[in-house]
Parts: sequence; structure tokens; C-alpha cells
Amino acid sequence: MSKTNETGHAKNVANFETLLSYVTGYGAVYNPSNANIQLSALTEKATAAKTINEQVHDAAAKNSNAIALRDLAFKPLKQLSTRIVNAIKASDVAQQVIDNAVTHNRKIQGQRASVKLTEEDKQKLAASGTVVNQVSASQQSFDSQLDTFDKQIKLLATIPNYKPNEVELQPATLTTLYNDLLQKNRDVVARTSELSTLRLNRNKILYDAETGIVALALDTKNYCKSLFGVNTPQYKQISGIPFKTVKI
Repeated sequence: MSKTNETGHAKNVANFETLLSYVTGYGAVYNPSNANIQLSALTEKATAAKTINEQVHDAAAKNSNAIALRDLAFKPLKQLSTRIVNAIKASDVAQQVIDNAVTHNRKIQGQRASVKLTEEDKQKLAASGTVVNQVSASQQSFDSQLDTFDKQIKLLATIPNYKPNEVELQPATLTTLYNDLLQKNRDVVARTSELSTLRLNRNKILYDAETGIVALALDTKNYCKSLFGVNTPQYKQISGIPFKTVKI
């Protein structure tokens, strides 16, 4: 969600508190029959809106931090994957095993097994009666990288001659790294889910067609217009307080 949208939510919450302060100042004369815009209900809604907005900001910060930690942890994986393949090649193993390791590494690198055809190539093949359906071979999602890395580690367990002296290339170290990457990815998934749920709750509190603060602000203004009159100082105090339904 864009910073512009987040700013719009915050302005609605702040403006609702401003509206509430004016309504409170009207005292006992402010006495609507609509329970949703009575002073106690507006006060409760203002508190709820401020709280949920703060919770969204907190969750967004934690989510951003989790993403940064995951990105940092995954960054060395491609280079490490290539080193693993070279270590396998130096371990006197069958070519088929090397081929499997190379395939895993290629997926982690995001490379194609075959050259991507140009549009001209596809048209030529189509003209000759050959149907071409090349889909993206990129498997650069974190889930895919983890899955392939796990397969590579399990392949190493089947190679008796794979015994590198370099600690960072040893299966035990790689397994520890895999578990760390897996947890960091899970942390992002959990933080993203939490943030999404909080935003849904925030959107309901702010923009529900009947009980959201934008709708309640309009109802409150209309009541005050009826109570005081459109040209009165009291109504002019609140008539210009802006509220906008932010596009979700």
C-alpha cells in the first residue's frame, strides 16, 4: 500500500478527532437520536480508529524489517550454490550426480535450461507447424529457492565423496543455513499476514458504509446542520473538515 494511502488514512483519523473535539464543545445541546453519532459512540470510534491505525503502522514497520532481514540472508545464496556445485565436481562423483547438482544450481540462479526464443523464432516455428509454448522458467521466489536448496542439500547426503574441508560448504552448515532461511521466510509470511488482517480491520473501522468514521463524520455534520443551521458559526466550524474514502 502506498505512502499516499497511509497518509490519507492518518488524515481521516486526525480529522475525526478534530470533529469530535468540536462536537464535545457543543455540550448538552448536541443530542442526536442516532446512537451511532452520540458523543459516547463517537469517542469510542475515535479511540478505535487511532488504535488500529497505530497497530497498522507498527505491523508495517515489523513487516518491512522482516523483509529486509530475509533479503540480506538470501543474498549470498547464489554464490554459495555455485561453490557447492564446484565442490561436487571436485569430489570424484558420477556425471549424473553432477548434472543433478547443476540443475539445482541453475534453478537457484534463475537460469533457463534452454535459450529463450525470440518472437521471430516463435513465428518461424509456428509457420512450420511447430507449436511453441515457452513459459517463464524463473524460480526466484523465496519458496522456490528454499525448495531447490533443500533438494541440493539432500543430494549431498547421497554423495560419500563429498567431504569439503571448508566449513561453509559442509552439509551440517548448509542445513543450519537452510533452517535459518526457512525461518526468515516464515517470519515474512507471518508478518505480511498480520499486516493484511490489521489493514482489513482498519479499513472497516474507517470506511464501513454505515459505521466507518467517514460515514459517521458525514452523519454528524448533517445532524449539526439540522441542529444549528447551515449558516451558523457552529456548523461552519465543522463543515470544512475534510474526510475522504481512500481507495483500497
